[in-house]
Amino acid sequence: MRLRREFFERRTLTVAREMLGKLVVRKYNNQLLVGKIVEVEAYIGPKDKASHAYSPKVQSLATKLKILNQNWPRIKDYINNRELFFRRIINCSLCKVTSRNLAEYLRGGHIYIYLIYGSYYQLNITSFKEGYPECILIRSLEPIVNLENPRGPGRVCKELRLESNFWGYDLVRGKEIWLEKGTDYSPKEIISKPRIGIDYAGEWAAIPWRFYVKNNSWVSKK
Repeated sequence: MRLRREFFERRTLTVAREMLGKLVVRKYNNQLLVGKIVEVEAYIGPKDKASHAYSPKVQSLATKLKILNQNWPRIKDYINNRELFFRRIINCSLCKVTSRNLAEYLRGGHIYIYLIYGSYYQLNITSFKEGYPECILIRSLEPIVNLENPRGPGRVCKELRLESNFWGYDLVRGKEIWLEKGTDYSPKEIISKPRIGIDYAGEWAAIPWRFYVKNNSWVSKK
């Protein structure tokens, strides 16, 4: 059964834990690519210094409005309430918004994808309400159908054939990729650890917002 909007619009840490075991289904070249989510990381901006929405400097109102207005054609079909969306971002004094991270502000159930180190993409799924920069990084999948080695965030996008054209994509209504119910894991089967590769985030680097399935061989790092 395909996941509905209500699943993604809850609190990010709840969504992150419950995303484990769900199936990513990708339709590509008339075949299905399917993988089970076994490792994720939660990012809750702007307070989270590891989030792309965090900035130590206050972004000016003029800059925020310029970015929002310039990118409105890209996101308008994904927004329920334009006025509320703009107001939440503008009134968030610590929020940083860019043309790249604007997808992070979409309501739960959209794709936030970006290129890292100039070589590979990372797949994030937005969570919570629109106007709040919160998302979940898909770090690793267990291959189910037509996947070979989707272990690690770079390989996830490579195996699923995902690139920048999926920026902002709606997983709830889209026909090229979506999430389905899979395996339900108990709290005892889920491990919490600090996120990987975010030493720059200071004290936030130690927060255990990486979740993975215990004893699963497809987890990227234990």
